[in-house]
Amino acid sequence: MFNWVHGNKRLIQVILGLIVIPFAFWGVNFYQNALTDGGVVASVDGQKITEQEFGNALRQQQERMRSLLKQNFDPTLFDAPAMRQEVLEGMISQHLLTQYAFRRDMTLDDEQLRATIISIPAFQEDGRFSKARYEATLRAEGYSPLAFEASLRRDMVLQQLTGAFADSGIASKAVALEVALLRAQQREVSEHVIPAQSLQSQVRIAPEAAREYFDRNPSQFQLPEQVRVEYVVLSNDTLAAAEQVPPEDIRAYYEANTVKFGEPEQRRASHILISFKSNATGVDRDGARAKAEQILAQVRKSPGSFSELAKKNSDDPGSTAKGGDLGFFSRGMMVRAFEDAAFRLKLNEISDPVESEFGFHIIRLAAIKPGTMKSVEAVRPEIERELKKQHAAKRYAEAAEAFSNLVYEQSDSLKPAAEKFKLAIRQAEGITRQSSPVPSLGNPRVLAALFADDAIKNHRNIEAIEVGQNTLVSARVIDHKPTAQRPFDEVKVEIAGELVRKEALALARKRGAERLEELKRGNAAAAGFGSTKLVSRDNLQGLGPEASAVFGVDTSKLPAYIGVDSANGHILYRVSRVIDVPPDEARQRSVQAELGRVNGSEEFKSLLVGLRANRKVEIDKTLLEKKQ
Repeated sequence: MFNWVHGNKRLIQVILGLIVIPFAFWGVNFYQNALTDGGVVASVDGQKITEQEFGNALRQQQERMRSLLKQNFDPTLFDAPAMRQEVLEGMISQHLLTQYAFRRDMTLDDEQLRATIISIPAFQEDGRFSKARYEATLRAEGYSPLAFEASLRRDMVLQQLTGAFADSGIASKAVALEVALLRAQQREVSEHVIPAQSLQSQVRIAPEAAREYFDRNPSQFQLPEQVRVEYVVLSNDTLAAAEQVPPEDIRAYYEANTVKFGEPEQRRASHILISFKSNATGVDRDGARAKAEQILAQVRKSPGSFSELAKKNSDDPGSTAKGGDLGFFSRGMMVRAFEDAAFRLKLNEISDPVESEFGFHIIRLAAIKPGTMKSVEAVRPEIERELKKQHAAKRYAEAAEAFSNLVYEQSDSLKPAAEKFKLAIRQAEGITRQSSPVPSLGNPRVLAALFADDAIKNHRNIEAIEVGQNTLVSARVIDHKPTAQRPFDEVKVEIAGELVRKEALALARKRGAERLEELKRGNAAAAGFGSTKLVSRDNLQGLGPEASAVFGVDTSKLPAYIGVDSANGHILYRVSRVIDVPPDEARQRSVQAELGRVNGSEEFKSLLVGLRANRKVEIDKTLLEKKQ
């Protein structure tokens, strides 16, 4: 039973992938039939999936994989037919599910859609939704708000549909208990590793082996199509760098924002509050004033009694126990009438009764902490950067339009645009259809434009493309290298090393199999095992994933042994003890819920199979295999 659950992990991942994919591809409008450029890769009951849609899906999946794998990402993975088929199958499944939801009138109301959009971090500034950022982000991806919102609405309906199936499965308590027992079970395990690397010195390969391998696998040694480009970037930052700020503007900003460049004066005061209600009559106010005047007379007669009189008479619950002490405060922290009076007093001076909305205050000034200010010269660079940024932001919209027109109208050179906006013309090489070493050129729309015929053959500027908020890029191909075969002499050492590694790996596995047979015949000295560890199916205690194989060993006779191939050799495991641990109730409930999700996933899989069988799906394999 437990093996059955683990055997369905891939299915669970697929289902989760179907839930995630719509949001991973939020910019890809799978459902808009307006994108009809090129041929039709597939059709689903009459709905077309064009080459352009398929190419966009591939690029979006590439970007997602690149962000996950970072330096381990291999763009050639997407040239493999299996990967391209998998991406297309995902698109077909989405079309089938969309049609299924549409036939059942499944919809999403506008309020839900709005709530989702404003919660997406990419559309926020300082934690709040920004309409300008929303539109700029969509524009950078090449989509209008209308198309994005229509696509997102469908995606969210699909998420609800797939989630409903995932949560609808039911599993019995008896089955859940059996699986929970298996999960809780512990096995005492030790391992013996046979690393392939230690055997490489024993491997000998024939002189002609590397050449034969090269001739049999030419596609493994191809250099991808590449371009070398020159490019310019127009952004708020580049515009700001070219701005000139007059000295008088810096002085004016400094004087208008003094609070930003120093600490204001602070004062420490104590008070005695004689309060009255907000709706107090004139008689009540006069009574409160008379009481305040009476207390003030006592204070003036004996200033040292201020604290005791405050504790006895003040109606301010926050300061009464402290003898009326309010601590240090600066302007803007107190009500206006109180603040004005406190900042007029001299040190140790006591005010006349001051009326505020809270009542009458008798104020004593206890200390003054002078304010400190940075000089204008000290903060000049900071002010200059801020003003340049502000000026550039105001200029950007106009500059962006002029920049776009200029790189289009004078398409044989980037120099006019660079000179007008004082931009540096930079170069980048090693750019392929899938990736770029320069992040701003790695945008899918930029890559597609760079490898268009007009850019490669005529060396024309590509259109200005927004690759980020207030950031435009244009580039021009200055050199193009088609896909090329690497010469054998360049790769023969690399091939020889790989052949040695493979042979050493085979040798390690052969020795592992031989030692395993010896152990099973009772020769305990056939392999030296390390220290034991108590492992469970949920916790392998630091052993590699291969160690999960120990739970498939027959433990009717102990010790029991099993050998497992690994990426770096072969591993032998010895199971010396089995400990059954009764699972608690919480574990049983958790397992039952998981099994329910597995059953729900099976139902969802059946739905997809049924939809595929009952709908007409056609695939043009020639276009599927064609590199986008």
